[in-house]
Amino acid sequence: MTPPTTNSSPLILISRFISNFFNPLTSLFLYYVYYSYLHYGWQQALLEFLPILFILILPITIWIYWNVKKGNYTNMDVSNRNQRKSLYMIIALALLLYVAINYLMDGQIDLTILFLFVLLIMMQISNFYIKSSMHTALNFYAAALFYTFDSPVGLIWCGIAILVGITRVVLKRHTVSEVLMGTALALTASFAYLYTDNLLNAGV
Repeated sequence: MTPPTTNSSPLILISRFISNFFNPLTSLFLYYVYYSYLHYGWQQALLEFLPILFILILPITIWIYWNVKKGNYTNMDVSNRNQRKSLYMIIALALLLYVAINYLMDGQIDLTILFLFVLLIMMQISNFYIKSSMHTALNFYAAALFYTFDSPVGLIWCGIAILVGITRVVLKRHTVSEVLMGTALALTASFAYLYTDNLLNAGV
């Protein structure tokens, strides 16, 4: 794939800002912050968020940073298709660990993380054939999560996901087909999550 452009035109600068700000970890972090703000007091929100921070966000961020420093990953986006194999494995292990700990603590499985794991497995399989855009996929999935309790925000985030997908192409991190693949996988996982969530809320 063509290396990321060093062009400093306004389009590139804006695309870089959007792509960096709405990275997968940030988008999921914002979802949990907003959800906690609407549904919990600050003490309960802290209890809900700390496991996510210490089991998912921090370990994955440290893993990526350490591998970039070691030269194992080309960049923090982990744009290289072969380099992503180990990243997918680490994320999958972190997700499974969180699901297990959350089940032991609350006695129930966190559907948002479970279907995020499903999405990750789908992307790992896809990676053998075509590298799907993780930025695009996880922002579409975040849109589905927002939609379950605040549909306007969910629709706005869907627009953000489209915008992020465009920036990935502009920055030459992904081709159009890779962005579309990420979108397709995310929509599949998102509809499965929304369908399951609706069934559970309906008491089926």
